Amino acid sequence: MNTKIIPRVITALIGIPVLVLIIGWSPPWNFSLLVFLVTLVSLHEYCSIAFPERKKDRIFTLLLGGLVALGVIVRDSRAAGEKLAALIAITFAAFCFSPRKWREEYAGLGWIFLGVLYVGYLVPHFVILYEFSSGKQWIFWLLLVIMTGDTAAYVVGSSIGKRKLSPKISPGKTVEGGVAYLAASFCVGVVGGRLLLPQVTGMEMFWLSLVLSLLGQGGDLFESWLKRLFFVKDSGALLPGHGGLLDRIDSLIFPVVFTTYYVRLFH
Repeated sequence: MNTKIIPRVITALIGIPVLVLIIGWSPPWNFSLLVFLVTLVSLHEYCSIAFPERKKDRIFTLLLGGLVALGVIVRDSRAAGEKLAALIAITFAAFCFSPRKWREEYAGLGWIFLGVLYVGYLVPHFVILYEFSSGKQWIFWLLLVIMTGDTAAYVVGSSIGKRKLSPKISPGKTVEGGVAYLAASFCVGVVGGRLLLPQVTGMEMFWLSLVLSLLGQGGDLFESWLKRLFFVKDSGALLPGHGGLLDRIDSLIFPVVFTTYYVRLFH
């Protein structure tokens, strides 16, 4: 813990104020550009995990995922869905003429589309949420809930964690850390919700905080599962103390998608 805590703190001290400034007080296109760049970097890290020796697949995934992300960011989700359908059809057709064996192509195609959907399509939901009437407040609240949970899980799990949460997927995660994640997310979510989103009832904040906490931990485990499959420890080394950018946002992806459609349906 001691070897990682200092670079983690330094990264947070630099990154969090910049993120708050861009979300709260910059022109909307700045936030959209930030999300697009985060998506591209995360796609690159995903490709490095899934296709370490297949350059063409890395390039293809980056291009396809970047186009899908641009479709989500520039227009609404319906237009993005139409573009995604067209790109999928083109990709299927292109893979029919690949010189590799069909079984290899089938496996490669699956990993390509997982990356395109998981990163290229889901991460840009931050922009959809941002464009709602109270979008900034929802994003601040979401970041508060998930980042606090992440920090609590790391501190508690590293210091007193004994029982493994999912040893086959992520040996470093503990039950104690998971409980700390849940408790911290809940407390901060309820209190922060009253300050940032006073129009939302306390009961909503109660269960939303719990749901996002579970989704955040699920997203973290999902990326750990991917890395485990390909025998990779970190998605990259961009953020000192954290690993890659995908390692930092993995717990945010599922929560932001859920929050986006929850707000669209009920608020």
